[in-house]
Amino acid sequence: MTQRKPPGTSWETWIDAQIRVAMEKGVFDNLPGAGKPLPNLGQEYDPLWWVKQLAQREQISMLPPSLELLRKVEKELATIELHDEATVRRQIAALNVEIAKVNATMVEGPPTRLGTLDVDQVVARWRRARSANPR
Repeated sequence: MTQRKPPGTSWETWIDAQIRVAMEKGVFDNLPGAGKPLPNLGQEYDPLWWVKQLAQREQISMLPPSLELLRKVEKELATIELHDEATVRRQIAALNVEIAKVNATMVEGPPTRLGTLDVDQVVARWRRARSANPR
C-alpha cells in the first residue's frame, strides 16, 4: 500500500484498516506455505540463520576465489559427459580462461595451486571414460 496515513488517524487503526481491506480482496488467500508448519521450528536458535539461508538460496560461495575455482574445476572435470569432442575442448578452454584470470588477478585468500589444464590430456581421459561406459 502506497497511501499516506491520513492525519488524525492512529497508526494502529490505519494499518488494521489496510489489512482488513486486503483480506476482503483476498490478497492473503492461497499464499505459499499456508497451513504448513513453520520451517526449522524445532531446531536450536542460530543467530546467523538468515545468512545461511541467503547463501543457500542465492547459491553464494563463502570460499576465497582460488578455492572456489578449484572446486568448480574438480566438479566440471568429474562430470564431463558431453556427446562430442569439440564441446569438451570448448569447456576445457573456458575453464582455462577462468584459471588464467584468477591466477593473474588473485589478491586475497590462499594462493591458487591450479595451472591451466592440458586440453589433449583431458580429452584423452574423456575418450577412455566414454569407451568404458558407452551409451
